[in-house]
Amino acid sequence: MSALANKRWTVEEYLAFERDSDEKHEFIDGNVYLMTGASREHNLIVFSLATILGNQLRGRACEAYANDMRVKVRRQDYTYPDVTVVCHPPEFEDADVDTLLNPTLLIEVLSPSTEQYDRGKKFETYRTLKSLQEYVLIAQDRPHVEHYVRQDQGMWMFSEVNGLDASLELTSIGCALTLADIYEKVTFAD
Repeated sequence: MSALANKRWTVEEYLAFERDSDEKHEFIDGNVYLMTGASREHNLIVFSLATILGNQLRGRACEAYANDMRVKVRRQDYTYPDVTVVCHPPEFEDADVDTLLNPTLLIEVLSPSTEQYDRGKKFETYRTLKSLQEYVLIAQDRPHVEHYVRQDQGMWMFSEVNGLDASLELTSIGCALTLADIYEKVTFAD
């Protein structure tokens, strides 16, 4: 990721710029970063996740968002997770209702350009969200999912599932995902 302009932005400058932009930008530590386009596989996976979770959450108090719901992390970091779910009344930063403050579950589909960031700094900042109960990383080049669940005293439990026969329980939102469904229509290189 490279910063959009060689200057430090204020939160107010970023939000005004972002709300007027046709493109999406994340705001980290006073820098603005353009969100690059996603691969076919990335888009297929995100669409499958949104469909699966949307169907499972139908009629419940939870809300799921794909790609375009900005999440405020810490005092001045703003990100766009691939999939966001909130299972308590959603709280927003202001009357624009475009920046969520209290996600329950965040999912990122790993891309070669962002994988290191999603695993490292981004997850580090996400862990500061008191509402966040689960964080999921999904590979797009093979059927592989990494799952982090918040435990007592700020500890996180890690597990992973592999192969199209595997499934994953998302306990914080009462949903289940099968990898076969997540990766529907995705083909993998040998």
